[in-house]
Amino acid sequence: MILAVDVTYSDEDAVVAGVVFQSWNDDAPEKELISRYPHPASYQPGEFYKRELPCILQLIKEHSLQPDCIVVDGFVYLDGHDRPGLGKHLFDALGGKVMVIGVAKSSFKGIGTEFELCRGGSLRPLFVTAVGVALDQAKEFILSMQGRYRIPTLLKRADQLSKMFTQ
Repeated sequence: MILAVDVTYSDEDAVVAGVVFQSWNDDAPEKELISRYPHPASYQPGEFYKRELPCILQLIKEHSLQPDCIVVDGFVYLDGHDRPGLGKHLFDALGGKVMVIGVAKSSFKGIGTEFELCRGGSLRPLFVTAVGVALDQAKEFILSMQGRYRIPTLLKRADQLSKMFTQ
């Protein structure tokens, strides 16, 4: 099972959406899941994981999920190698047993060009980082996802779901 997640925040709470699918080239989710997380931590530059990680962990626990891989909207490693981001903290919180792939829409200072991936004819790259799976394989997975545009269809669906249920 592959799980793509995204979180949207309101003044009151956070809405975390999960899109479950079985194969990287699936064009529709098997399941769509929503959880709410009350009073999330405030945003701190460079420590985004402190805000987002508890929300994602709640979704996994609340829905009794056991994914083989989780795709997060963000970075596994902020610099691509050593500086842990949301994805690495999620990997550690799950005991290092679940592959985590980060797909970020914008670069982070110091991220190298080897993490760039262009899809759908877009000249604007996504930034792919990973743990528990080789970078080349992670990029291949994201490249093989359905969608004619820069953002794969199922990743976009997780984003849309999280926004639909935000107060």
